[in-house]
Amino acid sequence: MSSPINNRYEFVLLYDVENGNPNGDPDAGNMPRIDPETGHGIVTDVCLKRKIRNYVELVRADAAGYRIHIKEGTPLNQNHAEAYKAVGLATGQADSNGVNKARQWMCANFFDVRTFGAVMSTGDNCGQVRGPVQINFSRSIEPIIQQEVTITRQAVTRVEDIEKERTMGRKHIVPYGLYRVEGYVSAKLANAQNKGTGFSEDDLALLWDALVNMFEHDHSAARGKMATRRLLVFKHASDLGNAPSHLLFERVKAQRKAGVTAPRSFSDYVVTVNKADLPDGVELIEKV
Repeated sequence: MSSPINNRYEFVLLYDVENGNPNGDPDAGNMPRIDPETGHGIVTDVCLKRKIRNYVELVRADAAGYRIHIKEGTPLNQNHAEAYKAVGLATGQADSNGVNKARQWMCANFFDVRTFGAVMSTGDNCGQVRGPVQINFSRSIEPIIQQEVTITRQAVTRVEDIEKERTMGRKHIVPYGLYRVEGYVSAKLANAQNKGTGFSEDDLALLWDALVNMFEHDHSAARGKMATRRLLVFKHASDLGNAPSHLLFERVKAQRKAGVTAPRSFSDYVVTVNKADLPDGVELIEKV
């Protein structure tokens, strides 16, 4: 069994999109999400967590301990009922001790529950889990352009429409955008007595692997070309941490190169990382 994590971590992930829509807004015709005041692009935490879940499911293929709780086609209450059966609880009947047993079973069997947490009080109550891994919204380094591209459809659906003009459609893309997201890993939430999720060193290694490779198995015409460009991890010597997270995040900066008027690739930016005089007890690990 993998050992529990004993260190606090923060991380900065830089990724980009070329001619694609990284996260459409359903309230705006699925156009790329933006901050309306600044024009900077936004990608929600939920979007990235979905990609991590999909990667873990692809790599581990529902192996014991690495199932995914929140996924298409599986009602959440179905998993809750399975937990009750596994720990010997009657459906719809459990005291606080029983709920805690079901909660522990869910954490042990579902990677995303022990990683991100979950509210599992519907149906058979399995309690609530506060996940040790939390991810902020992503924000583009600079304002993005929401470009609308007209496309045509040559195929028709019905035989009687064979002679009609071809239909028109639209795709929303970002010609290029470099995005930054910050995240946190709490050893205290992973190991807290009675409330810890059991998030382990093996789980942590899988999380880093997912952040590096999640876009490689998520390609589609809608998302264009997306790739992880940098993953910088700050490891603390203790479980409580040795420095404020915001001061560590400020050490990582991405700026457009001088003379570039319209960035269209990662090479149009320069990423600087201040490695000098790191706080005592903090180590910088460059994954990418």
